[in-house]
Amino acid sequence: MIDSFLEHLKSTKNLSDKTLQAYATDLKLFLKYDHDLTEPKICRYVGYLQAQGIKDASIKRKIVSLRIFFDYLAEQKKIDMSPFVNLKFRFRQERSLPKTLSIKEIRRLLDCFEAPDSTPKTPFANRQFIRDAALIDLLISTGIRVAEAAAIRFEDLITYEHAILIHGKGRKQRIIYISSPITWKRLTEQYKQQKSLSRTDFLFTNRNDLPLNSHSIEEIYKKYALRARINPNSTPHYLRHTFATNLLINGADLRSVQEILGHSSIATTQIYTEVSAQRKKQVFRKYNYRNKL
Repeated sequence: MIDSFLEHLKSTKNLSDKTLQAYATDLKLFLKYDHDLTEPKICRYVGYLQAQGIKDASIKRKIVSLRIFFDYLAEQKKIDMSPFVNLKFRFRQERSLPKTLSIKEIRRLLDCFEAPDSTPKTPFANRQFIRDAALIDLLISTGIRVAEAAAIRFEDLITYEHAILIHGKGRKQRIIYISSPITWKRLTEQYKQQKSLSRTDFLFTNRNDLPLNSHSIEEIYKKYALRARINPNSTPHYLRHTFATNLLINGADLRSVQEILGHSSIATTQIYTEVSAQRKKQVFRKYNYRNKL
């Protein structure tokens, strides 16, 4: 049943493989808990998830997966009626503020590629250095998701515009612009290097010439974060948060930031306004001359 459901989603909703995998995981977890597709069992399942300490946001996603699955079964006449017809769940809206890096930390991260003694001695190490510099600077300069950076191919670079076609969540595409000449220079160097040495058309690959994935990009980030004396618990996603927050601090409008980040809902973008407001309060407390009079 799950396989046919996933095929249905793939053909009708044009969902990404990652999203389909999330649906499959949610459904298999429920069927592992119980094969009884009834309203009481679903209610007990929600209680079971809560007892496991799973966050409400994750439970909500799992319930959405189940609801869509049962709707599909009802449409296909596999069951008489979806048990969700009379079921409604209320979950708390958990709003944790995005974690960011300071401008000084970003500067130290960039310094890893600009210090006089930073250039590696061997050809292989130098190739990795060029790749890493382009990758980290791209994440800093555009706020794109790690998975989006990993998916960039040669054909996605729009050289005459200094822009990149980004393949985002839900197979949505958007164009981001590289406004920093240094960032574009690094991307161009990586592009030329890959063109001459790689058998694939991905912009960022590993030593085996395979495309980088989210985990490998996180490892690359950790390497330079350690060198730059940045919070060891930080992740590449902090760069996305930092980018978005500083756009708003510097006066960008919310709708433009939403489009740049590739958020489907402006509500997702609005959380960054809370961070930028907090930063402004800190500036007032720390730097306003009136405080000392």
